[in-house]
Amino acid sequence: MNWNIEYYSLKVKQSILNLPEGLLARYLRLTDLMIEFGSNLGKPHTSHLDKGLFELRVKGKEGIARVFYCVQIGKKIIMLHMFVKKSQKIPKNELNIAIKRMKEVIKNDS
Repeated sequence: MNWNIEYYSLKVKQSILNLPEGLLARYLRLTDLMIEFGSNLGKPHTSHLDKGLFELRVKGKEGIARVFYCVQIGKKIIMLHMFVKKSQKIPKNELNIAIKRMKEVIKNDS
């Protein structure tokens, strides 16, 4: 059984689909692998951040993007938030958005 990828909102999906061409191509390739092999592709592609929050690390000639996601029972990967990375560290506000959304997803799932 393959995994399913869902999006926190249409806005999240649109922001991902509006990535520059090279980053979008890389995102689509990585999500194809996630659908087939699961949510944890290992470094350098995926990374566990904290208490059920993960990041998909998308790198291309146009730069670096991060997509935060969580996993639910039933082989569901929920894409929570995306941003284009401009510094070495993850900006706190970007991380806080993902954590807040993950808590909402968990609350609505129970």
